[in-house]
Amino acid sequence: MENPPKSPDGSEKSPQSKELIPSNTGSTLCMSSRSESVWTSTSRSKWDIYHKPVIVVSVGAAIFLFGVVITSLSCFLTKNKKVYKMSGPAFLSLGLMLLVCGLVWIPIIRKKQKQRQKSQFLQSLKSFFFNR
Repeated sequence: MENPPKSPDGSEKSPQSKELIPSNTGSTLCMSSRSESVWTSTSRSKWDIYHKPVIVVSVGAAIFLFGVVITSLSCFLTKNKKVYKMSGPAFLSLGLMLLVCGLVWIPIIRKKQKQRQKSQFLQSLKSFFFNR
């Protein structure tokens, strides 16, 4: 009879006879999924739905206004004029970018909410007709 090959670390067990560690990847992946299930009917408040884009819009507006102030300081102050002229437009562009991203994000969320409502309606119709 043949002896099973020894593993590289010198132990007697072969790699085939070692116990397999069960993987929880599938269940972890499903639990950490961001998408909501069609079957859950919990209604969320407007703040729960729109809080991220509102925060992005407000931070973008604040940075944009800070850029306006810094840029206007370059016109009135003569001491550090180069610093204000370089950093002012950087804050203006960063603030404008965040502001526009947040403003575009809101209609996207509205569209997804409408699609989710349609999907829930179609699922309820399907279950009504096919589960009889």
